[in-house]
Amino acid sequence: MRRIKLTLAYDGTDFHGWQVQPQVPTIQGTLERAVSEIEGRPVKVLGSGRTDAGVHALAQVAACTLENPIPVANLRRALNRLLPPAIRVLAAEEAPAHFHPRRDAKAKTYEYRIVLSEICSPFERRYVHHHPYPLALERILEAAPVFEGTHDFSAFAAADEKDALGGCTVRTIFSSRAELAGDRLVYRVRGNGFLKHMVRNMVGVLLEVGKGNLTREELVHWLRPGTASKAGPTAPACGLFLVNVEY
Repeated sequence: MRRIKLTLAYDGTDFHGWQVQPQVPTIQGTLERAVSEIEGRPVKVLGSGRTDAGVHALAQVAACTLENPIPVANLRRALNRLLPPAIRVLAAEEAPAHFHPRRDAKAKTYEYRIVLSEICSPFERRYVHHHPYPLALERILEAAPVFEGTHDFSAFAAADEKDALGGCTVRTIFSSRAELAGDRLVYRVRGNGFLKHMVRNMVGVLLEVGKGNLTREELVHWLRPGTASKAGPTAPACGLFLVNVEY
């Protein structure tokens, strides 16, 4: 048996997220069908995390176990022939038998892209959040680093079935920065893990700071242990990209 590590890029617009769901297209389900066709039996493919419906990936990491002796370069080419154009296998490589794409991950980086101009190109609309309204951009740039450090991010998490299992909501954010480049505001965050909708809620709150509806100090309140209220609103999925996963 061979453990195979796959690095994927995908346009998540037309998919209902990573995780397999009945009757709807998902990244995991589509990938598993392609791998299973090559293997000749059902194959489970695990990912480094469950991206939401509409979220994109520049370098998602997945893994599966195969008996097929196909060389990894040929496996990559075969998968790309079977997969729709919205999903590409960038790399396939042999991995240790115990490799787990989620448990072994040390850090992940996400990027959220916002277009501020009055008009958003039709060729960009699937990959950015168009926000052509006034924002105090300097407040957003100053507030973004507040998320850095180890905090309880339960106020920034959507309801998840893991909650019932008592999953920990503490995460460590290594860097959190917003940058302005022309008419584009880009937020990039790197951490040891992320909760469901966490990055989109962080962006939503930063936009509220930019609108003048929240202060930096009020943002800090949501990072305190035991905060019962939920931060929000949630920014649209289309602007979010999983940039990379570190091991």
